[in-house]
Order: sequence, then structure tokens, then C-alpha cells
Amino acid sequence: MAKERSPGIKLLFAVLVGAALIVPLLMVYALVYDRQDQARTAQSSITSGWGDAQVLAGPMMVVPYMKERVTSEQIDGKTVTRTINARELLYIAPTSQALNTDIDPQVKSRGSIHKTVIYETTQTGTATFTLPSDLDRFGVEAGQLRLSEAEIRFPISDPRGLQTDAALNVDGEALALRPGLGTSSSGSGVHAFFDWSEGGEVTLDFKYRLRGSSALSMVPQGMETDWTVTSSWPHPSFAGSFLPDGERTEVKDDGFDARWSISNLALGQTLVRTTEPQLPQVSTGERYSVYPADGNGDASVATIRLVEPVDLYSRVNRSVKYGFLFIGFTFLAFLMFDIVGGARVSAAEYLLSGAGLVLFFVMLLAFSEMIGFALAYLVASGAIIGLLSAYSAAVLGSWKRAQVIGGLLVGLYALLYVLLNLEEWSLVIGSVLLFFALAAVMYATRQIDWSSVNPRKADEPETLGNVAAT
Repeated sequence: MAKERSPGIKLLFAVLVGAALIVPLLMVYALVYDRQDQARTAQSSITSGWGDAQVLAGPMMVVPYMKERVTSEQIDGKTVTRTINARELLYIAPTSQALNTDIDPQVKSRGSIHKTVIYETTQTGTATFTLPSDLDRFGVEAGQLRLSEAEIRFPISDPRGLQTDAALNVDGEALALRPGLGTSSSGSGVHAFFDWSEGGEVTLDFKYRLRGSSALSMVPQGMETDWTVTSSWPHPSFAGSFLPDGERTEVKDDGFDARWSISNLALGQTLVRTTEPQLPQVSTGERYSVYPADGNGDASVATIRLVEPVDLYSRVNRSVKYGFLFIGFTFLAFLMFDIVGGARVSAAEYLLSGAGLVLFFVMLLAFSEMIGFALAYLVASGAIIGLLSAYSAAVLGSWKRAQVIGGLLVGLYALLYVLLNLEEWSLVIGSVLLFFALAAVMYATRQIDWSSVNPRKADEPETLGNVAAT
């Protein structure tokens, strides 16, 4: 007959087995990241021939000017200084611009698992340009400007998505759009040459179609920017430096309408620059972030993310973080039946039960990719609850005690699902649950002699055993 262990030794074995199960939990955690990375790779392959998340800006007038510069160079060991006329560029933002965007989203899939949101958007807008009267503040005189060589530029982050029906009219005159941003720039987008010799106010009307995926960002510029967006996508996420006007934004089951009104006072920018502005880099992964481009890039954007209603990998990832609670509460119930109820639970039985709890997260990940998170959660939790309840009947020697374990697991899985859906309340709910669990353990073990091999005194009632004994 095996020697009876003290309650303290039993607790130690349960803790050691629970600590050992952290290793497979970490492996599941790594598996989630691996599957998420595979999903992103598949999504990139879907969008490679269509277009990435697009970042665009309104039109910019670019005017060359000649400026005298003093240069020095070494000739035959002597420093020679001379004055040259250098060609520079002046970047002028519109005094006002209005952009209307219609987003037509689609869901594309690779196989039966990986999906991503792509879209085709139609941009129509107007912009007004006026030659600034205070050019001398920027070290530029009106006589230095070469207005006949002006360019109108439309920066776009991924020009692969541009369609062939782009059109630009200046005061009713159609201009031909050309790829790139002119010979003096390495940026991407389209441009048109414009003879602005008169130097008066001009109004642009433009229209173009653009393909992209996942998100659309707009860089506001100029004295005043109005951006109106309509789409049939019911799950938008607004991000960036500027959010849409609350009173003029509506999100419904059949789509959304949003509008931004942004002034240059909010941007903190002048209408004239002597350095080339560049589009920022926008990351639209699990965490949204904006990076200024190299050089004179801006990081002020308004972004619309066409997110999926359920990001299954982030939810599975969060659920794995609660894995130690499942193991802890289940082992605690076994321990109470052991030291209070008289059932004997070996280290191997703790280990097998813990393995079943870890397997839940693997099943949740696998089935989520096939049938969705909610249904996968129901299937995986039902399978593990049934398995561990049946195993507990053999381990604890009673179906009534197994019902306690089954009820505990049902409560834990139901609670976890609530926590995953109520992220803001997860810490409060979890801390309250731990408080009551600790209080229950303290009460059940208040008369236990942890160093003794006899967990109960002769006249002590068998509290937990009476509740769930055969």
C-alpha cells in the first residue's frame, strides 16, 4: 500500500505539474503566432496583384524657381568660390479641397481558410490653388518662379492600384495625367504639366479609381480639407491623427458614411514648402501605427480600416493567456477532493487532465480557421468538458464528483468567452473571481494540518466529501 502523503506534499505536486504545463501552453502560444504569420503571408499573396493598403494625398502644385547659390570647390589646391543658378522646387498646397470617396469592398480568400478585405475606390474632388503673396518669407521672389513649367501632383502610396480612367480638368481644360511625380521626384503617384503663367486662382476637378486592401488613409493638406467617405462595409475602424465628425458619421448594418473637416490650424503646416513632402508609412496590422517617411514626411493621417468583425487569431491569442487559470482552477478542485474529500489524485492524473486543458486551445485554433471562432469555441469546449468529466469520474471515484468538475469547467469556459467579448471588464471580472476562489479554498482548508499525513481529524465533518460523495 502506498504511503499517504501530507496535504502540503500534495499541493507541491499539483503546483509542479501545473508549472510544467506552462511549456506546452507557450508552444500553443507560438503556434498561434505561426498560423497568424501564415495567414498574413496568404493575405499578402492575395493583394500582391491588386494593391496594398493605400495612402493618398490631395493635389499639390509644384512650381520650379531659380535661386542663386554660392558653391566652393578645390581646383589645383585652391578654394574657388562661384555663384550658380540652381533649379529648386516650390510646393504649394491648395487653399481648399473637397474629396469624395466611395469604397466598394470585397472579401477574397486563398483556399478555405485565409481571407482578406480588398476594395476598389472612386475618388472625385475639387481643389483651388492661389499663388501666395508672401513668397518672400520663404526666400523666393515672384520673378524667380517658372510658372509655365508647373506640375500638379497626386501622391499615392501604391500606384499599382490605379485604373485607366483617371481624369483631371483645370478651369475646364483637360490635362493628361502621367505616371510618377515628375522627373525631380522619386515618389509614386501621377502628375500633369500645367502652364500657370497667368498666376491667378485656378480650380481643379479630378477623378480616378484606385484598388487597395485592408485600409485607406488620406493625408490632409492645405487651408481646408473636407473628406467624405461612403461604403457598404459594415465594420469600419477609424484611426489616425483625425477622427471623423461624430454628428456626420453613421455606421449601419449595410455600410457607413463618414466626413472629416480639417483645417491647416490643426495640421500646424504652412501652404508653401521648399522641401518635398512625402507620404507617411502606415501599418494596419493588429496594432495601427504611422511612421513618418524619410526626410520631410508627415505623420498626420485620417485612416479607415476595413476590419473583419472577428479577428480569430487575436481572440485565440488572448484566450491562451487565460490558460493558467483553467489549469489552476481544475487542479484546485482535484486538490480539494483529494485533501478534503478523501479521493486520491496522482501526479500522472494531474498531468493528463492538464494536457486535456491545453488541447482545448489547439482545437480552438484549428476549428476557428474552418468554422469561425464562436462555433469552434463551442465544439472545442464541449469536447474537453466531456472528456475531463468522464476521466474525473474514474479519478475521483464518483460520477457526482465528476459532475462538480464538469460544472466547474462549464463555468470557466463560459466566463472566458465573456472575458473575450468584454475586454474592458476582463481585469475586474478576473480579480473578483480569484478573490472568491481564494476565499472558498481558505474556508474549505481552514482546519487542514498541511504537514500531517492525515488531512482530517477524527471528529471533523467531511465537508466536500459530503457534498459530492457517492
